[in-house]
This record gives sequence, C-alpha cells and structure tokens, in this order.
Amino acid sequence: MLAVIKTGGKQYLVKEGDIIKIEKIKKEKGEVFNFDEILLLTDEKGEKLEIGQPILKKVKVKAEILEQGKDKKILVVKYKPKTRYRRKRGYRHPYTKVKILEILH
Repeated sequence: MLAVIKTGGKQYLVKEGDIIKIEKIKKEKGEVFNFDEILLLTDEKGEKLEIGQPILKKVKVKAEILEQGKDKKILVVKYKPKTRYRRKRGYRHPYTKVKILEILH
C-alpha cells in the first residue's frame, strides 16, 4: 500500500518500511504515533485508488520516531559594496526522522 500523508505543510508519498525526514514534531524518540491527515491511498500497481476530499477519515498511518536532530548548516551572507557592510549568519533547520510501520485502512 502507498499513501500520501500531510504533515508540517508538506506532502509525502510513503509505504511501509520507509524512513523519511519531516518537519520537527514534539514527540520523544521511540514513541509510536499515527498520522491522521491521509490524502490518498493506493496499492502498488495503482489499481485500487482512494482519494480524500480533502482527507480520508478511516485511514491511519502508524509511525515511530527514530531521531530528532538538525540539518546541515545553511550560511546566509549579506554584503553591500563600498559601505563596509558584511553579515554572515548560519541556520540549522530542525527535523524528525520517522519510520513508517504500517498503513491501517
């Protein structure tokens, strides 16, 4: 089974056993939880297809949190010529690494 889930303002195509990086959620490492906003459900061949309007209410995707962390540093540089103005800042975006355990329908 394949499902499209919505979390953190983004959509992800997942199947059982997938490991994905999503926007940080406030849960502990090792905790098992359900994604509630399922937009689409289909089988591997695409023969059986369910589309939510806007979400499927009876379908849940069970997941486990593997890791909470921060991505690689992104450097933000500002520069204005002839005025001696330079700014260099770094930013590390927080994420949650999740393993999809099963798709319940």
